[in-house]
Amino acid sequence: FDLPFQELVLRYCWSEVWGRPGLRRKPRSMVNLGMLVALGRSNELKIHIRVALTNGVTKDEIQETFLQTCIYCGVPAAGEAFRVVKEVFAEPAFATS
Repeated sequence: FDLPFQELVLRYCWSEVWGRPGLRRKPRSMVNLGMLVALGRSNELKIHIRVALTNGVTKDEIQETFLQTCIYCGVPAAGEAFRVVKEVFAEPAFATS
């Protein structure tokens, strides 16, 4: 049922926007993390934390990004981000990285 939506997202978000040359993947991931925290999109945040780690963002850089969100997005938003990131870091694929 949602195939047209999925195709649009894949083409538009991941090809058209992520494929642009203006930012390397690592800073692009960090910007996305901050925006997703601000918007309160925990499910998407979880996906993008995994992507960020794959794109070379370190756990320390994610921590610093989320500390920034505490000031600019609010304590509740940052608290949720730290809760979500702990879930991702506990996953076997990311537990030791």
